[in-house]
Amino acid sequence: MKRVWIYQSNRFLQAEEITRIEDILQEFVSQWTAHGSQLAGSFVVRYNLFLMLMVDEEQAMVTGCSIDKSVHLLKKIEQELDITLFDRMQVAYKASSSGKLCIASRDEFAALVENGDVNSDTIVFNNMLTAVEEVAEKWEVPLKDSWHARVFL
Repeated sequence: MKRVWIYQSNRFLQAEEITRIEDILQEFVSQWTAHGSQLAGSFVVRYNLFLMLMVDEEQAMVTGCSIDKSVHLLKKIEQELDITLFDRMQVAYKASSSGKLCIASRDEFAALVENGDVNSDTIVFNNMLTAVEEVAEKWEVPLKDSWHARVFL
């Protein structure tokens, strides 16, 4: 299985910030180990907003310590770039009218749903996925097909 961790920034990243993140993550995944075994790690930055960190566990399994190392690194990236990557109360969605990617706090998103600006067909991002294989079909989904529906509909 290929595991994925999806981190959403609290704001859209600038080109130079993405370059910096890519440099940091490239160095990290090239040295990422679990109990002395090299992990087959990779990453991607999507939509100037999401960092996806991945590991092919068919080559070597991640451990609590190796996950802790990645979290520690991401917290350093947060500090360096003055961003937040661990705020699960931020909702990313595509505006129904324009398809533009937007970010809202949980309360703002609830208000958008109540006002009808967001509806059950609005595309949201399910950052809770853990398998890379799920990203293509289960990451960008209509609100009604996501865990968001239980909270907001």
